[in-house]
Amino acid sequence: MTPHRILIAKPGLDGHDRGAKVIVRALRDAGFEVIYTGIRQTPEMIAATALQEDVAAVGLSLLSGAHLTLFPRVVDLMKKEGLGSVLVFGGGIIPDEDVAALKKKGVAGVFGPGTPTDDIVAFLRARLDAAPAPTPKRRAAKR
Repeated sequence: MTPHRILIAKPGLDGHDRGAKVIVRALRDAGFEVIYTGIRQTPEMIAATALQEDVAAVGLSLLSGAHLTLFPRVVDLMKKEGLGSVLVFGGGIIPDEDVAALKKKGVAGVFGPGTPTDDIVAFLRARLDAAPAPTPKRRAAKR
């Protein structure tokens, strides 16, 4: 079976990426194929990369407090690109009271500081392994 492709991105002006790099490594070690965009990505850049890389999931990492603006913007742009079935999850400094709002806007999971990486891996495996695999025709249609 081909490993799921996961995009990890840092939207906005947040320049702290240690947590994102920890997640990248944990996912890679768990057998996922991981693409890391680096810091200071716009939502438009993230959606375009998700399309180009044909990913199964996009993980957003943010510490700047702009999660209620940037995460939903990425989700909306991905839907416009025909990527509505791509799983979006996020992490960073996100107050508990904001988690429900993010989930309502299409973020499937939110993980705060100290979340064991095994929990994130298990979340992705449960969600992605249960989803139907894209057919080559569907993949070709997205490009």
